[in-house]
Amino acid sequence: MRFRDWVDSGAPWIWLNAGAVAGALVMVIGLLLLVAARGLGHFWPADVIVFDYLEGGETRKVMGEVVDSEIIAGDRLRHLGIQPVAGTTGVTRLLIKIGNRDLTGNDFQWFLESDMRGGEAAAGIVVLEREEWGNFYGRLAAVAEGGAPVAVPDLMMALQERLARRHAIVEQIRHIEKDRIGAINYRIEQLRLDDRRLVLDGITDPDAHRRIGEERQAMQVEYDQMSAELARLYTELRRDAVQVQTADGRTVDIPLAKVIRAYNPNDMGVLEKLSHYGIKVAEFVSVDPREANTEGGIFPAIFGTVLMVVIMSVLVTPFGVIAAVYLSEYAKQGPLTRAIRIAVNNLAGVPSVVYGVFGLGFFVYFIGAHIDRAFFAEALPAPTFGTPGLLWSSLTLALLTVPVVIVSTEEGLSRIPKAIREGSLALGATKAETLWRTVMPMATPAMMTGLILAVARAAGEVAPLMMVGVVKLAPSLPFDGNFPFLHLERKFMHLGFHIYDVGFQSPNVEAARPLVYATALLLVLIVVILNLAAIRIRNRLREKYNAAET
Repeated sequence: MRFRDWVDSGAPWIWLNAGAVAGALVMVIGLLLLVAARGLGHFWPADVIVFDYLEGGETRKVMGEVVDSEIIAGDRLRHLGIQPVAGTTGVTRLLIKIGNRDLTGNDFQWFLESDMRGGEAAAGIVVLEREEWGNFYGRLAAVAEGGAPVAVPDLMMALQERLARRHAIVEQIRHIEKDRIGAINYRIEQLRLDDRRLVLDGITDPDAHRRIGEERQAMQVEYDQMSAELARLYTELRRDAVQVQTADGRTVDIPLAKVIRAYNPNDMGVLEKLSHYGIKVAEFVSVDPREANTEGGIFPAIFGTVLMVVIMSVLVTPFGVIAAVYLSEYAKQGPLTRAIRIAVNNLAGVPSVVYGVFGLGFFVYFIGAHIDRAFFAEALPAPTFGTPGLLWSSLTLALLTVPVVIVSTEEGLSRIPKAIREGSLALGATKAETLWRTVMPMATPAMMTGLILAVARAAGEVAPLMMVGVVKLAPSLPFDGNFPFLHLERKFMHLGFHIYDVGFQSPNVEAARPLVYATALLLVLIVVILNLAAIRIRNRLREKYNAAET
């Protein structure tokens, strides 16, 4: 075959398309592997090395984890003021996580490998994971109870026993503060609003005010009892402490109330490290963040992202389908309809931040303010719906993604053969019955396609959410045990914004970097899971109506 005949046959374009698809897949898979390696590796309990470091003519002992390494050469050597070793053109330096930020002022420090002596993973080194100030590295010196050291043969076992007791007390405190006292505070606030509502409505019945006052007093008595129980638990929590000797020989007292976990990474076997790794990963997806979002987990962000996407899907699907059905089945096809379709298509290209500005001005400041004046006047001047929240974020993203649902649904409706409509009408069905019972079920795969595309875009949007509801740290979840259980007016956390905040607003860049990768990977997985669920539903619907379509 001649070259021109081969080109005219279209085979080169087939191979070109296949190569482009393969290249895109390789890049996507490579990106995911990079993100997974950088993010998931953060939770592995790395060995802690001890070495002597020569600095300024003096030697000091350093203890920490090797996080990264790089080779410095050329102009960077001169810029950093580093003299290379004789006979070499560059130097290697290591990034060590030295921890003990309350003593050293920083978690991470670069060390020149040429000035390091030793570097062994010595046995007996303990890592204390704390609620504040990051990790603490050292050797156990004593375990104290009530200010006095405890005489025990195995310090690590005694420490683990007291940590288990500490965790039990912390769980009791969390239950009282978040669940019981939280419910009491919520009820007291509702009673205050009920009393103010009576005043605004002009109701002067003394019995009504008296009943509210009695209930509020009963709530206050219960609150005082819970406060006394909290005081007792906090006293018990502060009883234990641990003494740790640092690399330079200092002994530091650390209250166990601030210690989350203690382990000996250098003494752990592979199975123990795998168990520790699994616990850390599970903690990452199940607990609240701490330390300016650079430690702990991201459960509130996961919960907020999924809940917002679900609410957005519930809102966008009916509006998009109804608009598509009207444009395709009822609207007279003419210049006006064509203009509307052009406008819908153009809406898909509007920058997302513009939707955020619209949502803030229309939903929050206009509709929300009117809702507050009509239904929540007793809470004013404190806004209820007249402030950014979950509902307005979901509505804003619904507006952002509704063009996708409209276009997909219209395309699905246009693919249904005209003969099916005519057959239904010939059998005596009305146009509405034909549409509802015959056409719409067959178009559901196209509707699901639009929903899939909407979910994929909405889950990763950040710019509009920064204006209409997302926050760095939400005090409570939008869903709890207090009536009406789902609080659409509350602010919430979002994985996309969490990535932005940790990656660009964190004061501890080195500590935040692996969490950015881990959170990004989790966001991708959530989007994939949501899409796979929708795709499965779409495929089942497609199989169900495949015979009718053909």
